[in-house]
Amino acid sequence: MATDLLLISDTHVPGRARRLPEEVLRAADAADLVIHAGDWVTASVLDELQQHAPVRGVWGNNDGPDLRRRLPEVARADIDGVRLAVVHETGAARGREARMDAAFPDTDVLVFGHSHIPWDTVTPGGMRLLNPGSPTDRRRQPHRTMMTVRVDGGALHELRLIAL
Repeated sequence: MATDLLLISDTHVPGRARRLPEEVLRAADAADLVIHAGDWVTASVLDELQQHAPVRGVWGNNDGPDLRRRLPEVARADIDGVRLAVVHETGAARGREARMDAAFPDTDVLVFGHSHIPWDTVTPGGMRLLNPGSPTDRRRQPHRTMMTVRVDGGALHELRLIAL
């Protein structure tokens, strides 16, 4: 049975946006599970997303005690045979793949955030690293972004980076 995921991070509400973009909420309605890689800033974002789909997320460096009480620093799940982990920060881009192989040895896919820069690579150990960027703050990127992906049969299918 396939599972459709929405991957987002660094929503920074209300600092970077007053609310989540409608495109994010529509994608959450279509998803079986929302993965959020931290920097929500306000717990109301978590509450709102939970009204659209189940949510698996972590706290980021800009999240206060209210979110840190509700969310872990690292989240893990087995989704249709894919061992997924979520974390906010992975450090500098240089050497990321090797560091993440060492830090997450039993992981097939690691979703992370922090940089607001979309990322899709495979480590030497075969782990997929995904950063969906930010749907509210493009920073130095041409667009605000999010990702969708279908998990089925122990593999990722139809991964899309969506510009908002």
